[in-house]
Amino acid sequence: MVEDVSAGLVCSMLDPEGSVEHKADPSFPKVFLIPLAMLIVIGALLFLAFSATEPKEDSFYSYKVVNIRGKLVSLDKYRGSVALVVNVASECGYTDSHYKALQQLQRELGSYHFNVLAFPCNQFGLQEPGTNKEIESFARKTYGVTFPMFSKIAVKGTGANPAFKYLIDSTGEEPTWNFWKYLVDPNGKTVKAWDSTVTIEEIKPHITELVRNIILKKKDEL
Repeated sequence: MVEDVSAGLVCSMLDPEGSVEHKADPSFPKVFLIPLAMLIVIGALLFLAFSATEPKEDSFYSYKVVNIRGKLVSLDKYRGSVALVVNVASECGYTDSHYKALQQLQRELGSYHFNVLAFPCNQFGLQEPGTNKEIESFARKTYGVTFPMFSKIAVKGTGANPAFKYLIDSTGEEPTWNFWKYLVDPNGKTVKAWDSTVTIEEIKPHITELVRNIILKKKDEL
């Protein structure tokens, strides 16, 4: 009997409620679930609202970029013409041959139906170290460049310029060096990409074919 009383006292001390097992309050998780559900709903609504307002760039010409003088410009001004987009550099082994050939191409085909669009980049061998002003001065004075030039950008990686990222995504070809070339049709769609080793002379037939199609189409519309 003494043992029973002692055991009862021990149980009472360990379990004031008179029961060893406690059931969790079923309302406890709801305190956290309700605010969590509200946060998920709000997050989903914000995502939908952002998606609705975010512009859907479906062509290269849908983007805005900064030109070599620091002014924000829309690439839409080149819609209806062919473009050869190139990541240029001033101190590369390909600089002399490419700049000369690109300017010759611009002189022959530009600027009504075609333009070279040059984007300086310092990601490859640090071969474009100058300021935008220095880059422009070098290109104009050394090669008499008349084609449009834009501010120095990153053309690969997470910090790649959105317009250039479109070129990469649409071709599956990311630049691995200076003077990669992306051919863009009059609708702003990427046709093809070539690396540094491919000369302008080799890709010229692809460009002239697109330009010829523009001219023929305009003649048919007359």
